[in-house]
Amino acid sequence: MVEDVNNIVLINSDTFRYDLLHEQFIVKNGLKARVKNLENFCADSVEFTRAYHASFPTVPNRADLFTGRFTFTYYDWSPLPRDWVTLPLILKKAGYTCMMVADTPHILKDGYHFDRGFDGWVWIRGQENDRYRTSPVDVKLPCDPQKLRSVETTKQHIRNNYGRRYEEDWIPAKTAMEASRWLEENYGEKFFLYIDFFDPHEPWDPPKYYVDMYDSGYAGEEVIYPAYGPCGYLTESELLHVRAMYAGEATLVDKWIGFLLEKIDDLGLLDKTTVVFTSDHGFYLGEHGLIGKSIIMGGSHGLAPLYEEVAHIPLIIRFADNMGLRNGLKVDALVQTPDITATILEIAGIKDLSALGIQGKSLLPLVRGEVQELRDIAVSTPSLIRGVRAGLRATVNSRDWALILAPEEGVKEAERVEVTFIVDGEPRTLKPFGQISTELYNLKRDPKQEVNLLSEEMGIAGNLHKRFIEFLLDLGAAREVVEPWLKCKGGLKYVS
Repeated sequence: MVEDVNNIVLINSDTFRYDLLHEQFIVKNGLKARVKNLENFCADSVEFTRAYHASFPTVPNRADLFTGRFTFTYYDWSPLPRDWVTLPLILKKAGYTCMMVADTPHILKDGYHFDRGFDGWVWIRGQENDRYRTSPVDVKLPCDPQKLRSVETTKQHIRNNYGRRYEEDWIPAKTAMEASRWLEENYGEKFFLYIDFFDPHEPWDPPKYYVDMYDSGYAGEEVIYPAYGPCGYLTESELLHVRAMYAGEATLVDKWIGFLLEKIDDLGLLDKTTVVFTSDHGFYLGEHGLIGKSIIMGGSHGLAPLYEEVAHIPLIIRFADNMGLRNGLKVDALVQTPDITATILEIAGIKDLSALGIQGKSLLPLVRGEVQELRDIAVSTPSLIRGVRAGLRATVNSRDWALILAPEEGVKEAERVEVTFIVDGEPRTLKPFGQISTELYNLKRDPKQEVNLLSEEMGIAGNLHKRFIEFLLDLGAAREVVEPWLKCKGGLKYVS
């Protein structure tokens, strides 16, 4: 490693689907989402085309990112424990100035303390249910309240952002400009800058011209914060407009990420600064008959299966020029969120990652061509610590296959009342919805995961199930975490 490589900029964009890249996301009638700045960034970077989140959703994902661990075996949506060793704490000891600029509320509000360890942090206020403003009191909803996941959260978000006039008044612009100002004042330091955009998470409310790029002339209701679950309550035109609003929000975020990337270049930082772009998860926008990433009905919360649209994430890294690595590559090895942490620490010159409890693996051997694979499976799941409640399923991806594992659920488990705080920090009772089953898909032949091949390919499913159990054991998962998964629906049973 080149010793004078110092700086790291890590950009996390919540709910940014992997297929927004390379014109894969079709809004309607062949019209594709545009993210031109990230496309240009890809061309000069290393793109990891088979990246998957590990822990799900927002807060558990940041726990993985800040610790380099697969925290789903022992942690769920909750404040950051005070005794955890986190990325900024490690980098501070290595001489870094560590800064966070974030507008994602859930990692900062209600005493969640994900700012811990940073030398400085700025919270750009106003996203979603952030208790930021109380006026105007009377808020006009953009659609029938029955179509909204939460009427009060929708009203809160509208209040928080009341009175915007220019694009610079929108939160992604504020976040990018705050990070840019920090770079102007600190670019001579050895730094780690973490930037956390909540967008394109809903509520979707970009400037109107961004939505008009994809659905101009629409005159119906705007379901900016849709109720999670089966999407049949939306008309065809409403669903297409939802896709347009999401695409518009993503294009807005791309615009301001481009602003940041240009500032990094203008400051002459590309020679000694590695820039990472990623996301925590995606979002269903009609695929698999769903909208959202879970199933929320009133005070109940069910867990949806994690198909490609949610589990697969973008990961783009432009390595500092003086590292001597080749940018402009595509790497199709399976990688996961904790690997980002391990990579950053290796770039920072920190050698013994295992002593720090890091479970991720550095991506640098892949980029150098020293290895072809880091792991044979990628596991994406909500927390496993509450047993097999609410339709919990884990997704196990291999190079060609995706196994969605549904454990057998005992009577006692089904009767127990449990409360969750995912996906927005609001308490809801865990409850299963719909048919909960094990599924198997060939991603090469069936990338949209439409044909369940479990009954035809029990051997492949059994092998992936076995590797999943062994992965949990390798992580040191507690017996009570592993045990419910030994026998899964579809006739899968683990034999050591």
